[in-house]
Amino acid sequence: MLASQRRALILETLAREGQVVAKVAAERFGLSVDTIRRDLREMAAEGLLQRVHGGALPASPALADFAARQSIATDAKDRIGRAAAALVRPGSVVFVDGGTTAGRLARHLPPDLAATVVTHAPSVALELLDKPGIEVVLVGGRLFRHSVVAVGAAAAAAIAEVRADTVFLGVTGIHPEHGLTTGDYEEARIKRAMIAASADCVVLASAEKIAAVSPWRIAPFEATTTVVALDPPEEFAAAAARAGVQILAA
Repeated sequence: MLASQRRALILETLAREGQVVAKVAAERFGLSVDTIRRDLREMAAEGLLQRVHGGALPASPALADFAARQSIATDAKDRIGRAAAALVRPGSVVFVDGGTTAGRLARHLPPDLAATVVTHAPSVALELLDKPGIEVVLVGGRLFRHSVVAVGAAAAAAIAEVRADTVFLGVTGIHPEHGLTTGDYEEARIKRAMIAASADCVVLASAEKIAAVSPWRIAPFEATTTVVALDPPEEFAAAAARAGVQILAA
Protein backbone atom coordinates (compact mmCIF):
# COMPACT_ATOMS: atom_id res chain seq x y z
CA MET A 1 0.00 0.00 0.00
CA LEU A 2 1.35 3.41 -1.00
CA ALA A 3 1.99 6.08 1.65
CA SER A 4 -0.65 8.33 0.07
CA GLN A 5 -3.22 5.52 0.31
CA ARG A 6 -2.35 4.89 3.96
CA ARG A 7 -2.71 8.58 4.77
CA ALA A 8 -6.08 8.77 3.05
CA LEU A 9 -7.32 5.78 5.05
CA ILE A 10 -6.02 7.29 8.29
CA LEU A 11 -7.78 10.60 7.60
CA GLU A 12 -11.01 8.77 6.68
CA THR A 13 -10.85 6.84 9.96
CA LEU A 14 -10.18 10.04 11.90
CA ALA A 15 -13.14 11.80 10.30
CA ARG A 16 -15.47 8.83 10.81
CA GLU A 17 -14.47 7.69 14.31
CA GLY A 18 -12.90 10.79 15.82
CA GLN A 19 -9.65 8.96 16.63
CA VAL A 20 -7.08 6.57 15.22
CA VAL A 21 -5.71 3.80 17.42
CA ALA A 22 -2.38 2.71 15.94
CA LYS A 23 -2.73 -0.98 16.83
CA VAL A 24 -6.30 -1.20 15.52
CA ALA A 25 -5.40 0.66 12.31
CA ALA A 26 -2.43 -1.65 11.71
CA GLU A 27 -4.65 -4.74 12.01
CA ARG A 28 -7.38 -3.21 9.86
CA PHE A 29 -5.02 -2.17 7.06
CA GLY A 30 -2.75 -5.25 7.28
CA LEU A 31 0.31 -3.16 8.17
CA SER A 32 2.83 -3.03 10.99
CA VAL A 33 2.24 -0.78 13.99
CA ASP A 34 5.59 0.88 13.28
CA THR A 35 4.41 1.87 9.80
CA ILE A 36 1.24 3.44 11.19
CA ARG A 37 3.18 5.27 13.89
CA ARG A 38 5.59 6.64 11.31
CA ASP A 39 2.67 7.87 9.21
CA LEU A 40 1.10 9.51 12.27
CA ARG A 41 4.36 11.26 13.15
CA GLU A 42 4.74 12.64 9.63
CA MET A 43 1.08 13.69 9.42
CA ALA A 44 1.30 15.40 12.82
CA ALA A 45 4.35 17.35 11.62
CA GLU A 46 2.22 18.61 8.72
CA GLY A 47 -0.61 19.63 11.07
CA LEU A 48 -3.03 17.01 9.75
CA LEU A 49 -3.67 15.43 13.16
CA GLN A 50 -2.52 15.50 16.77
CA ARG A 51 -0.62 12.48 18.08
CA VAL A 52 -1.58 11.11 21.49
CA HIS A 53 -0.52 7.98 23.36
CA GLY A 54 -1.50 4.98 21.23
CA GLY A 55 -2.68 6.88 18.19
CA ALA A 56 -4.03 10.25 17.07
CA LEU A 57 -6.92 12.70 17.41
CA PRO A 58 -8.15 15.52 15.15
CA ALA A 59 -5.92 18.60 15.10
CA SER A 60 -7.71 21.87 15.69
CA PRO A 61 -7.93 24.33 12.78
CA ALA A 62 -8.07 27.00 15.50
CA LEU A 63 -4.25 26.85 15.61
CA ALA A 64 -4.19 29.37 12.76
CA ASP A 65 -3.11 32.90 13.62
CA PHE A 66 -5.49 35.63 14.79
CA ALA A 67 -6.02 37.14 11.33
CA ALA A 68 -6.85 33.76 9.77
CA ARG A 69 -9.22 32.80 12.59
CA GLN A 70 -11.29 35.94 12.11
CA SER A 71 -12.85 34.33 9.02
CA ILE A 72 -13.55 30.90 10.60
CA ALA A 73 -17.17 30.17 11.71
CA THR A 74 -18.02 33.85 12.14
CA ASP A 75 -21.78 33.35 12.64
CA ALA A 76 -21.25 30.60 15.19
CA LYS A 77 -18.70 32.68 17.10
CA ASP A 78 -21.11 35.60 17.18
CA ARG A 79 -23.83 33.41 18.69
CA ILE A 80 -21.42 31.93 21.22
CA GLY A 81 -20.15 35.39 22.14
CA ARG A 82 -23.68 36.70 22.63
CA ALA A 83 -24.67 33.74 24.84
CA ALA A 84 -21.49 34.08 26.92
CA ALA A 85 -21.97 37.84 27.34
CA ALA A 86 -25.34 37.15 28.98
CA LEU A 87 -23.49 35.31 31.77
CA VAL A 88 -21.64 38.44 32.91
CA ARG A 89 -23.49 39.81 35.94
CA PRO A 90 -23.56 43.42 37.20
CA GLY A 91 -20.83 44.03 39.75
CA SER A 92 -18.78 41.01 38.71
CA VAL A 93 -15.08 40.82 37.94
CA VAL A 94 -14.31 38.61 34.96
CA PHE A 95 -11.32 37.58 32.89
CA VAL A 96 -11.89 37.66 29.15
CA ASP A 97 -9.27 35.67 27.26
CA GLY A 98 -7.91 36.56 23.85
CA GLY A 99 -9.23 35.22 20.57
CA THR A 100 -11.86 35.98 17.99
CA THR A 101 -14.79 34.46 19.94
CA ALA A 102 -13.79 36.39 23.07
CA GLY A 103 -13.88 39.54 20.97
CA ARG A 104 -17.49 38.78 20.07
CA LEU A 105 -18.30 38.35 23.76
CA ALA A 106 -16.86 41.80 24.51
CA ARG A 107 -18.82 43.29 21.61
CA HIS A 108 -22.11 41.96 22.99
CA LEU A 109 -21.68 43.23 26.56
CA PRO A 110 -24.27 45.97 27.25
CA PRO A 111 -22.75 49.46 27.36
CA ASP A 112 -24.54 50.24 30.64
CA LEU A 113 -23.32 47.07 32.38
CA ALA A 114 -21.41 47.87 35.58
CA ALA A 115 -18.69 45.23 35.69
CA THR A 116 -14.91 44.86 35.53
CA VAL A 117 -13.21 43.05 32.65
CA VAL A 118 -9.60 41.98 33.10
CA THR A 119 -7.95 40.96 29.83
CA HIS A 120 -4.51 40.38 28.36
CA ALA A 121 -5.89 40.91 24.85
CA PRO A 122 -5.65 44.43 23.35
CA SER A 123 -8.35 43.48 20.83
CA VAL A 124 -10.80 42.75 23.65
CA ALA A 125 -9.96 46.03 25.40
CA LEU A 126 -10.61 47.95 22.17
CA GLU A 127 -14.05 46.33 21.84
CA LEU A 128 -14.93 47.81 25.26
CA LEU A 129 -13.89 51.40 24.57
CA ASP A 130 -17.47 52.58 23.93
CA LYS A 131 -18.92 50.85 27.03
CA PRO A 132 -18.51 53.40 29.85
CA GLY A 133 -20.05 51.18 32.52
CA ILE A 134 -17.34 48.56 32.13
CA GLU A 135 -14.03 49.05 33.92
CA VAL A 136 -11.24 47.60 31.80
CA VAL A 137 -8.01 46.31 33.32
CA LEU A 138 -5.46 45.55 30.62
CA VAL A 139 -2.76 43.06 31.63
CA GLY A 140 0.64 43.74 30.10
CA GLY A 141 3.58 41.55 29.16
CA ARG A 142 5.34 40.30 26.05
CA LEU A 143 3.05 40.49 23.02
CA PHE A 144 2.49 37.07 21.48
CA ARG A 145 1.74 38.20 17.93
CA HIS A 146 0.18 34.93 16.78
CA SER A 147 -2.79 35.38 19.13
CA VAL A 148 -2.39 39.12 19.89
CA VAL A 149 -2.23 38.60 23.67
CA ALA A 150 0.24 39.40 26.43
CA VAL A 151 2.18 36.43 27.82
CA GLY A 152 5.19 35.87 30.05
CA ALA A 153 6.09 36.26 33.71
CA ALA A 154 4.76 39.82 34.08
CA ALA A 155 1.35 38.83 32.72
CA ALA A 156 1.17 35.72 34.92
CA ALA A 157 2.12 37.74 38.04
CA ALA A 158 -0.55 40.38 37.35
CA ILE A 159 -3.23 37.73 36.79
CA ALA A 160 -2.33 36.00 40.07
CA GLU A 161 -3.26 39.20 41.97
CA VAL A 162 -6.88 39.05 40.76
CA ARG A 163 -9.78 37.13 42.31
CA ALA A 164 -12.32 36.91 39.50
CA ASP A 165 -15.82 35.51 39.47
CA THR A 166 -15.43 33.91 36.04
CA VAL A 167 -12.88 33.41 33.30
CA PHE A 168 -14.21 33.26 29.76
CA LEU A 169 -11.58 31.06 28.18
CA GLY A 170 -10.61 30.53 24.57
CA VAL A 171 -9.01 27.20 23.65
CA THR A 172 -7.99 25.50 20.43
CA GLY A 173 -9.15 22.10 21.67
CA ILE A 174 -11.54 20.75 24.29
CA HIS A 175 -11.67 16.99 24.73
CA PRO A 176 -13.28 14.98 27.55
CA GLU A 177 -10.19 12.79 27.96
CA HIS A 178 -7.35 15.14 26.99
CA GLY A 179 -8.82 18.29 28.51
CA LEU A 180 -8.35 21.90 27.45
CA THR A 181 -5.45 22.49 25.07
CA THR A 182 -3.83 25.23 23.04
CA GLY A 183 -1.03 25.63 20.54
CA ASP A 184 1.59 27.53 22.57
CA TYR A 185 3.37 26.78 25.86
CA GLU A 186 3.36 30.38 27.16
CA GLU A 187 -0.27 30.88 26.22
CA ALA A 188 -1.21 27.69 28.06
CA ARG A 189 0.51 29.03 31.17
CA ILE A 190 -1.48 32.29 31.07
CA LYS A 191 -4.74 30.44 30.58
CA ARG A 192 -3.95 28.21 33.57
CA ALA A 193 -3.25 31.31 35.66
CA MET A 194 -6.66 32.79 34.77
CA ILE A 195 -8.42 29.53 35.67
CA ALA A 196 -6.59 29.41 39.02
CA ALA A 197 -7.62 33.01 39.77
CA SER A 198 -11.33 32.47 38.95
CA ALA A 199 -14.23 30.83 40.74
CA ASP A 200 -15.76 29.55 37.48
CA CYS A 201 -14.37 28.67 34.05
CA VAL A 202 -16.54 29.18 30.97
CA VAL A 203 -15.06 27.77 27.76
CA LEU A 204 -16.04 29.33 24.44
CA ALA A 205 -16.11 26.38 22.05
CA SER A 206 -16.94 26.74 18.39
CA ALA A 207 -17.43 23.45 16.53
CA GLU A 208 -13.86 23.06 15.23
CA LYS A 209 -12.53 23.01 18.82
CA ILE A 210 -14.78 20.28 20.22
CA ALA A 211 -13.09 16.87 20.51
CA ALA A 212 -9.93 18.35 18.99
CA VAL A 213 -6.52 18.36 20.66
CA SER A 214 -3.55 20.74 20.48
CA PRO A 215 0.01 20.22 21.75
CA TRP A 216 -0.10 22.12 25.07
CA ARG A 217 -2.42 21.12 27.89
CA ILE A 218 -4.06 23.91 29.87
CA ALA A 219 -6.18 21.99 32.37
CA PRO A 220 -8.29 18.84 32.73
CA PHE A 221 -11.77 18.82 31.26
CA GLU A 222 -13.23 18.85 34.78
CA ALA A 223 -11.73 22.31 35.39
CA THR A 224 -14.52 23.64 33.17
CA THR A 225 -17.73 24.90 34.76
CA THR A 226 -19.62 25.62 31.53
CA VAL A 227 -19.04 25.11 27.81
CA VAL A 228 -20.80 27.58 25.53
CA ALA A 229 -21.25 25.79 22.22
CA LEU A 230 -23.44 25.53 19.17
CA ASP A 231 -25.07 22.09 18.80
CA PRO A 232 -22.26 20.00 20.37
CA PRO A 233 -22.13 16.29 19.38
CA GLU A 234 -24.20 13.96 21.56
CA GLU A 235 -21.13 12.00 22.65
CA PHE A 236 -19.42 15.18 23.83
CA ALA A 237 -22.54 16.38 25.66
CA ALA A 238 -22.85 13.01 27.41
CA ALA A 239 -19.20 13.14 28.50
CA ALA A 240 -19.75 16.67 29.83
CA ALA A 241 -22.75 15.52 31.86
CA ARG A 242 -20.71 12.70 33.39
CA ALA A 243 -17.98 15.19 34.34
CA GLY A 244 -20.43 17.65 35.85
CA VAL A 245 -19.75 20.24 33.12
CA GLN A 246 -22.73 22.30 32.00
CA ILE A 247 -23.41 22.83 28.30
CA LEU A 248 -24.95 26.16 27.38
CA ALA A 249 -26.41 26.08 23.87
CA ALA A 250 -25.72 29.27 21.94
